[in-house]
Amino acid sequence: MLIAVYLPLHGLWRLFGQWSPWPTHFLRDAGRAAGIDVRIVGTPVRRDVLIVANHLSWLDILILAGASGTRFVAKAEVAAWPVLGFLAGLNRTVYVARGERADVRAQADQIRSGLADRQPVALFAEGTTGDGRGLRPFRASLLAALSPPLPRVVMQPVALDYGVDATLLAWRDTGVGEEMMRVLGLPGRRRVTIRFLAAVDPAQAGDRKALAAIAETRIAAALGLAADAPAQAALSIPRSPSLR
Repeated sequence: MLIAVYLPLHGLWRLFGQWSPWPTHFLRDAGRAAGIDVRIVGTPVRRDVLIVANHLSWLDILILAGASGTRFVAKAEVAAWPVLGFLAGLNRTVYVARGERADVRAQADQIRSGLADRQPVALFAEGTTGDGRGLRPFRASLLAALSPPLPRVVMQPVALDYGVDATLLAWRDTGVGEEMMRVLGLPGRRRVTIRFLAAVDPAQAGDRKALAAIAETRIAAALGLAADAPAQAALSIPRSPSLR
């Protein structure tokens, strides 16, 4: 098994206090083993970035981490999930408590702390998985982590495009283990295109609602869908080696 190869390597790197690349390698290879072939369009920002993506399946975590080296923002309950909770811990997931408006600033502070080590951090702004037919409204609350803006940190919208297989792979109304087994049991292989879109400077974009609207509009356009958020002006920053 992949984990038997990568877990000792990860432990060795951590033992010597080094940043470990092995969770990224493991998640990328686990995605391939799950039958997913990844095509990348665009350039991922490699540090000082909050990635904002659409969410369809548990596969999203494998393919996005494998392509970008990101860690994720997840609800605290994920830590207790079988298998996925263990893998999330290895990948240094940023856990936040969901559901209470009063906790928005605390959630944002946790994400800001997660960004402090300059590794990419990703969140699924819909707050849950979609059905593969459209986008759910993006929630602005977690984007409070970029308001006020952090030095050097940008937002990069990312569209996860499963094409004709989107509805097939979308999370059904089932438990974690059952859903994993359903997807792993599908015959053949699937293709996903990860579209890394132009990065946005939060200082130019405005508040968290504006950032959420920009991300939703751009991701919807990349997927050929209609966005629920109003169209926003393109607020891009030029690609720079300092952001990678």
